[in-house]
Amino acid sequence: MYTTTIERHTQLTDELLQSIINLTEQIPEFDRRYSPQDYFQRLHNKPLMIQIISIEGELAGFKIGYSEQSGLFYSWLGAILPEFRQLGLAKTLLNDQEKWAKDNGYITMEVTTYNRFSAMLQMLIQQGYKIAGLQKNELEINNNKLILNKNIN
Repeated sequence: MYTTTIERHTQLTDELLQSIINLTEQIPEFDRRYSPQDYFQRLHNKPLMIQIISIEGELAGFKIGYSEQSGLFYSWLGAILPEFRQLGLAKTLLNDQEKWAKDNGYITMEVTTYNRFSAMLQMLIQQGYKIAGLQKNELEINNNKLILNKNIN
């Protein structure tokens, strides 16, 4: 069995941001890369929690969440490096994020995903998330954005 560790961060530092950017550059599904300014703009002055997951000391993935309204924690962005997939790490991060959010007074978790990410959608449904909304893409059904919620209270 592997030794898995999760670091939790509630402040976005330059070093942490660079680690996340380095990880996202290794994720083939991320066709849109975010700039440091994008992260800053989205996360500045908001309650946030960033997780970094490692296996045997090697970075394997991350998850970023934040809050813009009372009681709701939004799970924004996350990924597992391809060589570490199928080990349950995304589920481990999600469960850890939910526990942290509940312990910090949040009632609802929200996450968005796209039709093209069927493994993510299946995992979310298996974890008790319910489809709460849909943003249709008229050109490509795989680009329909699904909004899912879960009561964690």
